[in-house]
Amino acid sequence: MKKFSHTDESGKARMVDVGGKSLQKRSATARGFIHLRPETLALITENQIKKGDVLTVAEIAGIQAAKQTSSLIPLCHPLPITSVEVNTQPVPATEGQSAEVCGIVVTSTVKCNGQTGVEMEALAAVSMALLTIYDMCKAVDKKMVIDGITLVEKIKK
Repeated sequence: MKKFSHTDESGKARMVDVGGKSLQKRSATARGFIHLRPETLALITENQIKKGDVLTVAEIAGIQAAKQTSSLIPLCHPLPITSVEVNTQPVPATEGQSAEVCGIVVTSTVKCNGQTGVEMEALAAVSMALLTIYDMCKAVDKKMVIDGITLVEKIKK
């Protein structure tokens, strides 16, 4: 079994030393979904939520989260991020489909030139964008569910 690099010889947590690794172009893409009632999605897409433009605020919150990941997750390295993209895509319920598939897909791609990957930054961006949607809509939808936050791709060149 491969030794877990985030622990020392006695099993205590530690930050991995990446100082000997060369700089590489790295990117990671993550995705997640928030299930909403069709009425809630309509309010969002018509910009009728009282707290404001949900999709834009969620995207900005995701960008901020990616930039702050090393402050939020104790053993993450601060990285020289070169790009963060956060996109929100409404998914309306179509005729014949269950209303459970209605919601918003959030996708984030983070890039850097660094010694370690940006997976946690992409996942943090998606998570915070989804939490922001939840926060902004909680007054009108008590049945929202955040689901399927996952790493879709990671690349190093």
